[in-house]
Amino acid sequence: VQLQASGGGLVQPGGSLRLSCAVTGFTLDRPAIGWFRQAPGKEREGVSCLSTLNDITHYSDSVKGRFTVSRDAAKNTVYLQMDNLRPEDPAVYYCGADLGHSSSYALCNRGPSNWGQGTQVTVSS
Repeated sequence: VQLQASGGGLVQPGGSLRLSCAVTGFTLDRPAIGWFRQAPGKEREGVSCLSTLNDITHYSDSVKGRFTVSRDAAKNTVYLQMDNLRPEDPAVYYCGADLGHSSSYALCNRGPSNWGQGTQVTVSS
């Protein structure tokens, strides 16, 4: 099981980025998968999670309405579209998954059992 995150970078406030998480070793038709972030000195936060079993999503209040999690099952890839990025969004963003049946809410709040490496997102003018 591997998760490979990419797509981080530097963006101005109000800008957009799309993160990708390519997965191997499992397919996106049952697991819960999501995006988590951790900024220096702050606790890890589950920001956007998706149940691939029923397509139910969960977003943290801090990103609701600005971030969108989606999947491309044919490419075995999960995306995080981040719009209207704010100065409080910079962090290392990680993708993670639970291969059993977890809800998107549970995944975001409990954290995954399988982690990918992180990708840095910086928001600065």
